[in-house]
Amino acid sequence: MGFLQDNLIPFFKQREIVFRESRREADDIVSFHFDKPDDLTWKAGQYGLFTITHRKIKTATKPFSVSSAPAENVIRITTIVKDSPSEFKRALLELAPGMKVTLRGPVGPFYLKDRAPVLLVAGGIGITPIRSMLRQVEAEGSGGERQIRLLYVDGDRRFLFKDELDRIAAQSAVSVDYLESRDSLYRELDRLADSYREGGSIMIAGPQSMVNQLVSELRSRKIPKRNLIKDAFFGY
Repeated sequence: MGFLQDNLIPFFKQREIVFRESRREADDIVSFHFDKPDDLTWKAGQYGLFTITHRKIKTATKPFSVSSAPAENVIRITTIVKDSPSEFKRALLELAPGMKVTLRGPVGPFYLKDRAPVLLVAGGIGITPIRSMLRQVEAEGSGGERQIRLLYVDGDRRFLFKDELDRIAAQSAVSVDYLESRDSLYRELDRLADSYREGGSIMIAGPQSMVNQLVSELRSRKIPKRNLIKDAFFGY
């Protein structure tokens, strides 16, 4: 039932969700907050399929990781919004409180599945599903029950949600390292990856090119495919 519960059943259930507000997290990053229906459940780290309904656009449905945790009373997505945003993101920016979008899911395999040690790797905006995971760990008070380490690389040094991540790390056994370059990330992976060859998992979220490159590097270090879980972000 795992695959059905994580993907097919949530995918086929479509619902309207009500827009609450938007918040600018950085110069080019915005979070969009929606009311959370009482009966909506998901696993921290999963993504939803969001559909614009207030006007017709060419591609009205896009996937977004849910950056809020199930324990929070909000559905939150966080995304890069450039000076010339896509038609979809322009439609997001048009939302006013009380307007609605359609949601399918959340779905997907990117979530903490057991109590084994885990190394989380976030590249830039790839921190969004990991923020959801760590906020849920905090809410459940389970941060001391497993080894969780986060390597967060951001060449722009924005480090979204840093205050929250630092608070979680200070109150639990979660460890967070902030890295400013891909080279520094590879040095840390060289040092840590062998620990996850036999047990535990490495979960990678970020731009598709980064994720694919890291997976190839880790596979070349004999890290089993079953120990690698990825969430590749596509630009749009």
